[in-house]
Amino acid sequence: MSELIIKNFSAGINDNKIISEINLRIKSGEIHIIMGPNGSGKTTFAKAIMKYPKLKTTGNIILDRKDITRLSTDKKAKLGLFLQFQNPSEISDVKYINFLYNAYTSIKKGGNIENLEKEIEINLKKLDLKKEIIERDLNFGFSGGEKKKMEIMQMLTLNPKFAILDEPDSGLDVDAIKNIAEILNESIKKKKLGVILITHYNKIISYIKPDFVHVLVNGKIVASGKKDIAKEIEREGFGKYIKK
Repeated sequence: MSELIIKNFSAGINDNKIISEINLRIKSGEIHIIMGPNGSGKTTFAKAIMKYPKLKTTGNIILDRKDITRLSTDKKAKLGLFLQFQNPSEISDVKYINFLYNAYTSIKKGGNIENLEKEIEINLKKLDLKKEIIERDLNFGFSGGEKKKMEIMQMLTLNPKFAILDEPDSGLDVDAIKNIAEILNESIKKKKLGVILITHYNKIISYIKPDFVHVLVNGKIVASGKKDIAKEIEREGFGKYIKK
Protein backbone atom coordinates (compact mmCIF):
# COMPACT_ATOMS: atom_id res chain seq x y z
CA MET A 1 0.00 0.00 0.00
CA SER A 2 1.45 3.36 -1.10
CA GLU A 3 0.46 6.84 0.01
CA LEU A 4 1.01 10.27 -1.51
CA ILE A 5 0.69 13.21 0.89
CA ILE A 6 0.55 16.81 -0.32
CA LYS A 7 0.99 19.06 2.70
CA ASN A 8 0.57 22.85 2.93
CA PHE A 9 1.59 23.02 -0.72
CA SER A 10 1.77 26.35 -2.55
CA ALA A 11 3.23 27.30 -5.93
CA GLY A 12 3.67 30.32 -8.13
CA ILE A 13 5.88 32.22 -10.54
CA ASN A 14 8.12 34.87 -8.99
CA ASP A 15 5.91 36.69 -6.46
CA ASN A 16 2.65 35.59 -8.06
CA LYS A 17 1.18 32.77 -5.96
CA ILE A 18 -1.12 30.58 -8.08
CA ILE A 19 -2.02 27.77 -5.68
CA SER A 20 -2.07 28.11 -1.93
CA GLU A 21 -1.89 25.74 1.07
CA ILE A 22 -3.25 22.60 -0.60
CA ASN A 23 -3.54 19.49 1.56
CA LEU A 24 -4.37 16.08 0.08
CA ARG A 25 -3.76 12.48 1.06
CA ILE A 26 -4.12 9.88 -1.73
CA LYS A 27 -3.80 6.16 -1.07
CA SER A 28 -3.25 3.28 -3.48
CA GLY A 29 -6.45 2.46 -5.31
CA GLU A 30 -8.08 5.84 -4.64
CA ILE A 31 -9.19 8.40 -7.17
CA HIS A 32 -9.41 12.08 -6.25
CA ILE A 33 -11.11 14.48 -8.65
CA ILE A 34 -10.02 18.12 -8.87
CA MET A 35 -12.65 20.42 -10.42
CA GLY A 36 -12.59 24.17 -10.86
CA PRO A 37 -13.26 27.00 -13.29
CA ASN A 38 -10.72 28.16 -15.87
CA GLY A 39 -7.72 29.87 -14.29
CA SER A 40 -8.23 28.33 -10.87
CA GLY A 41 -4.76 26.75 -10.77
CA LYS A 42 -5.51 23.13 -11.64
CA THR A 43 -2.77 22.70 -14.26
CA THR A 44 -0.28 24.64 -12.13
CA PHE A 45 -1.02 22.23 -9.28
CA ALA A 46 -0.35 19.22 -11.50
CA LYS A 47 2.91 20.64 -12.85
CA ALA A 48 4.09 21.79 -9.43
CA ILE A 49 3.81 18.29 -7.99
CA MET A 50 6.26 17.10 -10.65
CA LYS A 51 8.58 20.11 -10.13
CA TYR A 52 7.96 22.21 -13.22
CA PRO A 53 11.13 24.36 -13.41
CA LYS A 54 9.44 27.78 -13.67
CA LEU A 55 7.40 27.28 -10.49
CA LYS A 56 8.55 28.10 -6.99
CA THR A 57 6.95 25.89 -4.35
CA THR A 58 6.59 25.69 -0.60
CA GLY A 59 5.20 22.87 1.51
CA ASN A 60 5.87 19.16 1.15
CA ILE A 61 5.18 16.20 -1.11
CA ILE A 62 5.66 12.90 0.69
CA LEU A 63 5.60 9.55 -1.09
CA ASP A 64 5.64 6.45 1.11
CA ARG A 65 7.04 8.44 4.05
CA LYS A 66 9.83 9.94 1.93
CA ASP A 67 9.89 13.69 1.30
CA ILE A 68 10.29 14.06 -2.47
CA THR A 69 9.43 17.76 -2.72
CA ARG A 70 12.80 18.91 -4.03
CA LEU A 71 13.57 15.93 -6.24
CA SER A 72 13.86 16.47 -9.99
CA THR A 73 11.05 15.43 -12.31
CA ASP A 74 12.86 12.32 -13.57
CA LYS A 75 13.56 11.12 -10.02
CA LYS A 76 9.92 11.56 -9.07
CA ALA A 77 8.95 9.53 -12.12
CA LYS A 78 11.34 6.75 -11.15
CA LEU A 79 9.75 6.63 -7.69
CA GLY A 80 6.32 6.10 -9.21
CA LEU A 81 4.69 9.43 -10.16
CA PHE A 82 3.26 10.04 -13.63
CA LEU A 83 1.90 13.25 -15.16
CA GLN A 84 -0.42 13.27 -18.16
CA PHE A 85 -0.18 16.66 -19.82
CA GLN A 86 -3.20 18.76 -20.71
CA ASN A 87 -1.52 19.77 -23.98
CA PRO A 88 1.25 17.29 -24.90
CA SER A 89 4.08 18.83 -26.93
CA GLU A 90 4.82 17.82 -30.51
CA ILE A 91 8.47 16.85 -31.05
CA SER A 92 9.65 16.04 -34.56
CA ASP A 93 12.51 13.60 -35.28
CA VAL A 94 11.94 11.75 -31.99
CA LYS A 95 10.14 8.47 -32.57
CA TYR A 96 7.46 7.68 -29.99
CA ILE A 97 8.81 4.15 -29.59
CA ASN A 98 12.31 5.47 -28.81
CA PHE A 99 10.97 8.01 -26.32
CA LEU A 100 8.90 5.36 -24.56
CA TYR A 101 11.73 2.82 -24.58
CA ASN A 102 14.05 5.31 -22.85
CA ALA A 103 11.42 6.07 -20.22
CA TYR A 104 10.56 2.38 -19.77
CA THR A 105 14.15 1.18 -19.31
CA SER A 106 14.95 4.11 -17.01
CA ILE A 107 12.03 3.38 -14.70
CA LYS A 108 11.95 -0.40 -15.02
CA LYS A 109 15.44 -1.68 -14.35
CA GLY A 110 16.16 -4.64 -16.57
CA GLY A 111 13.29 -3.85 -18.93
CA ASN A 112 13.81 -4.93 -22.53
CA ILE A 113 12.41 -4.03 -25.92
CA GLU A 114 10.54 -7.34 -26.33
CA ASN A 115 8.57 -6.86 -23.12
CA LEU A 116 7.94 -3.24 -24.00
CA GLU A 117 6.61 -4.11 -27.45
CA LYS A 118 4.22 -6.68 -25.97
CA GLU A 119 2.91 -4.17 -23.44
CA ILE A 120 2.51 -1.47 -26.08
CA GLU A 121 0.56 -3.80 -28.37
CA ILE A 122 -1.83 -4.72 -25.55
CA ASN A 123 -2.28 -1.12 -24.45
CA LEU A 124 -2.81 0.27 -27.96
CA LYS A 125 -5.55 -2.32 -28.46
CA LYS A 126 -7.24 -1.24 -25.22
CA LEU A 127 -7.29 2.34 -26.50
CA ASP A 128 -8.43 1.43 -30.02
CA LEU A 129 -5.26 2.87 -31.58
CA LYS A 130 -3.39 1.54 -34.61
CA LYS A 131 0.04 -0.05 -34.12
CA GLU A 132 1.62 2.32 -36.64
CA ILE A 133 1.17 5.32 -34.33
CA ILE A 134 4.07 4.23 -32.14
CA GLU A 135 6.47 4.57 -35.10
CA ARG A 136 5.55 8.20 -35.71
CA ASP A 137 7.34 11.26 -34.33
CA LEU A 138 6.35 12.14 -30.76
CA ASN A 139 2.80 13.56 -30.92
CA PHE A 140 3.70 15.16 -34.26
CA GLY A 141 0.60 15.53 -36.40
CA PHE A 142 -1.53 13.64 -33.88
CA SER A 143 -5.14 14.64 -33.40
CA GLY A 144 -6.13 15.96 -29.98
CA GLY A 145 -7.79 12.66 -29.18
CA GLU A 146 -4.74 10.65 -30.25
CA LYS A 147 -2.50 12.76 -28.00
CA LYS A 148 -4.74 12.16 -24.99
CA LYS A 149 -5.00 8.44 -25.67
CA MET A 150 -1.25 8.10 -26.12
CA GLU A 151 -0.67 9.80 -22.76
CA ILE A 152 -2.89 7.14 -21.17
CA MET A 153 -0.97 4.49 -23.12
CA GLN A 154 2.24 5.81 -21.53
CA MET A 155 0.63 5.53 -18.10
CA LEU A 156 -0.39 1.93 -18.70
CA THR A 157 3.04 0.98 -20.02
CA LEU A 158 5.07 2.68 -17.28
CA ASN A 159 2.73 1.43 -14.53
CA PRO A 160 3.22 4.18 -11.91
CA LYS A 161 2.06 4.16 -8.29
CA PHE A 162 0.22 7.47 -8.74
CA ALA A 163 -1.03 9.19 -11.89
CA ILE A 164 -1.82 12.89 -12.14
CA LEU A 165 -4.17 13.26 -15.11
CA ASP A 166 -4.75 16.79 -16.41
CA GLU A 167 -8.04 16.81 -18.30
CA PRO A 168 -7.76 13.37 -19.92
CA ASP A 169 -11.33 13.84 -21.19
CA SER A 170 -11.00 17.18 -23.01
CA GLY A 171 -11.41 16.95 -26.76
CA LEU A 172 -12.67 13.36 -26.66
CA ASP A 173 -16.01 12.00 -27.81
CA VAL A 174 -18.32 10.11 -25.47
CA ASP A 175 -17.07 6.67 -26.51
CA ALA A 176 -13.42 7.62 -25.95
CA ILE A 177 -14.21 9.13 -22.54
CA LYS A 178 -16.02 5.97 -21.53
CA ASN A 179 -13.08 3.87 -22.77
CA ILE A 180 -10.55 5.85 -20.72
CA ALA A 181 -12.79 5.67 -17.66
CA GLU A 182 -12.97 1.89 -18.00
CA ILE A 183 -9.17 1.71 -18.27
CA LEU A 184 -8.81 3.81 -15.13
CA ASN A 185 -11.31 1.65 -13.27
CA GLU A 186 -9.33 -1.46 -14.23
CA SER A 187 -5.98 0.09 -13.23
CA ILE A 188 -7.37 1.25 -9.89
CA LYS A 189 -8.92 -2.13 -9.13
CA LYS A 190 -6.22 -4.49 -10.38
CA LYS A 191 -3.02 -2.45 -9.99
CA LYS A 192 -4.13 -0.26 -7.06
CA LEU A 193 -3.21 2.84 -9.03
CA GLY A 194 -3.75 6.09 -7.13
CA VAL A 195 -5.18 8.89 -9.28
CA ILE A 196 -5.53 12.67 -9.15
CA LEU A 197 -7.83 13.52 -12.06
CA ILE A 198 -8.35 17.12 -13.13
CA THR A 199 -11.48 17.93 -15.12
CA HIS A 200 -14.08 20.63 -15.80
CA TYR A 201 -16.91 18.23 -16.45
CA ASN A 202 -19.00 15.49 -14.86
CA LYS A 203 -19.03 13.26 -17.95
CA ILE A 204 -15.95 11.15 -17.13
CA ILE A 205 -16.91 11.14 -13.45
CA SER A 206 -20.22 9.49 -14.35
CA TYR A 207 -18.25 6.39 -15.44
CA ILE A 208 -16.01 6.13 -12.38
CA LYS A 209 -16.43 6.06 -8.60
CA PRO A 210 -14.27 8.81 -7.12
CA ASP A 211 -13.34 8.55 -3.48
CA PHE A 212 -13.28 12.33 -3.19
CA VAL A 213 -14.16 15.35 -5.30
CA HIS A 214 -12.31 18.59 -4.49
CA VAL A 215 -13.25 22.05 -5.78
CA LEU A 216 -10.31 24.35 -6.55
CA VAL A 217 -11.05 28.08 -6.85
CA ASN A 218 -8.48 30.86 -6.96
CA GLY A 219 -5.72 28.40 -6.06
CA LYS A 220 -7.42 27.03 -2.96
CA ILE A 221 -9.50 23.93 -2.25
CA VAL A 222 -12.78 25.45 -1.07
CA ALA A 223 -14.82 22.24 -0.78
CA SER A 224 -14.33 18.47 -0.66
CA GLY A 225 -16.90 15.72 -0.77
CA LYS A 226 -18.26 12.84 -2.80
CA LYS A 227 -19.63 12.43 -6.31
CA ASP A 228 -22.67 14.61 -5.57
CA ILE A 229 -20.48 17.73 -5.74
CA ALA A 230 -19.68 16.99 -9.39
CA LYS A 231 -23.36 16.49 -10.20
CA GLU A 232 -24.20 19.78 -8.51
CA ILE A 233 -21.51 21.62 -10.48
CA GLU A 234 -22.85 20.14 -13.73
CA ARG A 235 -26.31 21.50 -12.90
CA GLU A 236 -25.41 24.85 -11.36
CA GLY A 237 -21.81 25.67 -12.29
CA PHE A 238 -19.10 26.92 -9.93
CA GLY A 239 -20.97 30.06 -8.86
CA LYS A 240 -21.54 29.25 -5.22
CA TYR A 241 -17.91 28.16 -4.76
CA ILE A 242 -16.51 31.27 -6.45
CA LYS A 243 -18.47 33.40 -3.98
CA LYS A 244 -16.62 31.73 -1.11
